[in-house]
Amino acid sequence: MTSGDYQAVMGLWRSTPGIGLGDADTTDGIASYLMRNPGMSFVAQADAELAGAVLCGTDGRRGYLHHLAVHAAYRRQGIGRALVDRSMEALRAAGVRKCHIFVFADNAEGALFWERVGWKSRTDLRIMSREV
Repeated sequence: MTSGDYQAVMGLWRSTPGIGLGDADTTDGIASYLMRNPGMSFVAQADAELAGAVLCGTDGRRGYLHHLAVHAAYRRQGIGRALVDRSMEALRAAGVRKCHIFVFADNAEGALFWERVGWKSRTDLRIMSREV
């Protein structure tokens, strides 16, 4: 993924239920994230169209996947799994051995996907946020 993919990727994210976008997802915010995490975020093309995208990065210790989305017309073809696999390979190459994702509690379809590709829910953690 590059900054040049921003408009198409945002269109996909906005049209995908279960993807939560916020103030950090501006053109500049995503460009900054991609610069800090080069070669870790990916897009998938099919029939000259954007079929999927994932934002991936690391804090140097743990990896994080954000906003994995596959266009409805291209689901169940292995694109989501391939995007995750590419990101995991990039994290391993950077020496990162554990990755986290954030799934909205009411996103049953998303949770099923993540379970199918080997991720486990954790009940020992609570996500908390604060504006800075």
